[in-house]
Amino acid sequence: MSVPFYVSPEQLMRDRADFARKGIAKGRSAIALQYADGILFVAENRSPALHKVAEIYDRMAFAAVGRYNEFENLRIAGVRLADMRGYSYDRRDVTGRALANAYAQTLGAIFSSGGEKPLEVEILVAEIGASPAEDQIYRLTYDGSIADVRGYAVMGGPAEQVADYVGEHYSEGISLAGALRLAVDALGHDGTEVRELTPDQLEVAVLDRTRSQVRKFKRMSEETLAGILSESRPAEAPTEPDEGESEASGESPADEAPVAPSEDDAPLAPPEDPDTDRPL
Repeated sequence: MSVPFYVSPEQLMRDRADFARKGIAKGRSAIALQYADGILFVAENRSPALHKVAEIYDRMAFAAVGRYNEFENLRIAGVRLADMRGYSYDRRDVTGRALANAYAQTLGAIFSSGGEKPLEVEILVAEIGASPAEDQIYRLTYDGSIADVRGYAVMGGPAEQVADYVGEHYSEGISLAGALRLAVDALGHDGTEVRELTPDQLEVAVLDRTRSQVRKFKRMSEETLAGILSESRPAEAPTEPDEGESEASGESPADEAPVAPSEDDAPLAPPEDPDTDRPL
């Protein structure tokens, strides 16, 4: 009779956590940013059909990274839970905190169970309020841990590098165009080489508190995204010619006023040079 192999509970949880983290790190990052009029979601996603960002309820949105089939099941379960609570009680009773707690219980139960593998997902649940101070963003990890974050949240892929870039440039009350440019630039700074992402490589959505509709979720099309990015791109500053170039082109320095020729001095025409068109 063979003796079963013993693994301590600490080692088992550590192995399960490493397994989930490695699976999540294989994907691309997703960012949620608070801006002046709502919450912006930006994810690097080349698929037009498999969404990482989706609507949950009137003022709530869902974002995830990791295995698509796993977080899609969580999204559907969240939509059903929200619809059932809103139908049974009132639409105002559907809150992001309640949904985040339900997700935390589900993820924690699966992670601590030894009969199935942990879910390789990280998710964000966001709820928009009447003012920026009332906005809520909850980040949930594979083991059921939940955190209430403010300002911005980054998950998936090299999240630490992307979060460091966002933290250096983020400011409260940022505009939508500024937040979008910051998120796109941060996703491009996820490695040793800086990448320039195009609109067809991004999935962008917002929770906009200024919308007159009850549902505040809205996706951005590639045309709208391209227009905002082109407007928010900083213009290149004109280069000033150095002193050597000014002397070669015959221009006087900025701090010296041009001297008007006297009547006695006859104007001299520059010699003709067949090899160049510049004045000497």
